[in-house]
Amino acid sequence: MVNMTRIYDRLNPERRKVTGVGSALVDILAREDDAFLQRVGAIKGGMTYVDREFIDRTVQQASNPPQIVPGGSACNTVVGIGRLGGHAQFVGKCGNGPMGRLFRDDLTRQGVHSFLLNSDSPTGRVLSIVSPDAQRSMFTYLGASAEARPEEMTPACFEEAAIVHIEGYLLFNRDLIRAALKAARDAGALISLDLASFNVVEEARDILPELIAEYVDILLANEDESHAYTGTRDESKAISILASQVPLAVLKLGARGSLIGTNGDVLAVSALGNGEAQDTTGAGDLWASGFLYGLVNRMPLDRCGRLASLCGYEVCQVVGANIPETRWTAIRKQMEG
Repeated sequence: MVNMTRIYDRLNPERRKVTGVGSALVDILAREDDAFLQRVGAIKGGMTYVDREFIDRTVQQASNPPQIVPGGSACNTVVGIGRLGGHAQFVGKCGNGPMGRLFRDDLTRQGVHSFLLNSDSPTGRVLSIVSPDAQRSMFTYLGASAEARPEEMTPACFEEAAIVHIEGYLLFNRDLIRAALKAARDAGALISLDLASFNVVEEARDILPELIAEYVDILLANEDESHAYTGTRDESKAISILASQVPLAVLKLGARGSLIGTNGDVLAVSALGNGEAQDTTGAGDLWASGFLYGLVNRMPLDRCGRLASLCGYEVCQVVGANIPETRWTAIRKQMEG
C-alpha cells in the first residue's frame, strides 16, 4: 500500500471543508465540427481569452442554440464535492445581474457555500466548443471575475478549510494568485493546484516552479500540462518530476487512468467505465472532486483514485460539467460500498 503519511499528517484532522478559488464563470456549451473551430480561430483543446463581443458573435455563428450552465474549473470541482456530500465552498467574484444570480443560486442548490465578491460588471463566461472527438476548445471572457483584487484574498475566505483548491487560470493574474496562496496557507489549509491548461503553463513557466515549491501540497496535471511543465512525454519521468516537487502529485491520463505519486511511490489508477466520451468538459475538474473528497475524508489512496476516476467518467457521459442526480446517486452508492 502506498504510504500516505506525508500528506495526511499535514491535514488538519478537525477539518473536512474544501474551498475552491477561481473565476466565477457561466459556461456556454456548443457542439461544432473542426471546420467551425478553424473558422473562429479556436486552439483545439486549449483556452483563449477574448472580449464579450467575440463570444456573442461566435455564438451567433453556431449551428444550434448553446446550453448555458454555471461553470469555471475550481467551481466545477467544489460542486462535485458538494454533490458527493462533502463540505464545499467557492470563492470568486461575479456580477450583480441575472447571470450572477444564476451562478449564486446554482451553488446553493448543489450544496456549495458561496463566498462571492460582487461587481457591477457582467459575470464572466466561457464559450466551450465541443468537437466530435469530445475535445473542448474554450474562449473565455473573465468579466467581473477579472476584478478580484489581491487584498480581497484574506485568510477569512478560507476559514476552516482543510484544502484550498486553486485553478491554474489564476496564474494569468500573478498578484492575485500569490495573495490567494498566502492567505490559504495563513488560514492553515493545504493547497491543491490544478495546472488548468497547457497554454497556462507555458505562459507561467517563469514563476511556476517558485510558487509550487513555496506553497503547493497537491499538484494536478493532465498529459499536455505535464509536458509543458516537465518537458517530457515519458509518463514515468513526468510523475517522478512532479512528485519530487510536492508531497502529492497527480498525472491524469484520460481514458488510460492516472498516476499518483507520493513518498517516492507511484500508484497507477485505472479509468472506469466502457462508455465512449460525449464531452470532456469538466473531466479533470470532476476527477479532482472525487480525489479531494477522498483525501479530506482520509480514504486510502487507491480509493481516492477510484472515486476520482468514477466522477471523471460520469461527467464525460454528458455535455457540460453537470452530472445528473441519478448518476450522483449511483456514485454515492458505489462510494459507500
